[in-house]
Amino acid sequence: MGDVAVHALRGVSLSLRAGELVVLLGPSGSGKSTLLNILGGLDTPTSGSVSYLDHDLSAADDAALTRYRREHVGFVFQFYNLIPSLTAAENVALVTEISRHPMSPRDALALVGLADRADHFPSQLSGGEQQRVAIARAIAKRPDVLLCDEPTGALDASTGILVLEALVRANRELGTLTAIITHNAVIASIADRVISLSNGRIASIVANAHKASPGSLSW
Repeated sequence: MGDVAVHALRGVSLSLRAGELVVLLGPSGSGKSTLLNILGGLDTPTSGSVSYLDHDLSAADDAALTRYRREHVGFVFQFYNLIPSLTAAENVALVTEISRHPMSPRDALALVGLADRADHFPSQLSGGEQQRVAIARAIAKRPDVLLCDEPTGALDASTGILVLEALVRANRELGTLTAIITHNAVIASIADRVISLSNGRIASIVANAHKASPGSLSW
């Protein structure tokens, strides 16, 4: 930024495993969003390496990163990014139409508990329902990696629990590596591993031997 170098991440080294649910925990400015964007091929690091199986993402060009995102990654953001003029099923279909082996939009909505809301427009859905539509859209292409950026940040506690339950269900039933970034330490209890970040560095990586169910959380 001008003459100031901002090191969003420094010396970060980690491996994520297929099928696990990971929480990236840290305060604002800790580097967790930058890390998530690099894992998803949205950003590239200025140094170091990033690989997914045999794909070297740090050396990939824009076309290769686009293929990686399309074929392997699902994204869930804090804000739902639904198209208002399309129904829930039609919003999900936007992804399934460009995927190789998608599930049907209605099956994806059923997986997040919205089978009976498939024909409703976003304006007819609550915030939690809209976020679950966004999750259905992300998982409908059966991604190998699901990256979630503060998925409960705009929701109240009870609605956030419903969203977390949908993410846990998708992780278990699809075997998708799921990474959730949050500043809320309570959410960390649902993870297989918790990776804490501070000032662009990994402060700790802790395996969770006693995972909590989302329904047992309160914050």
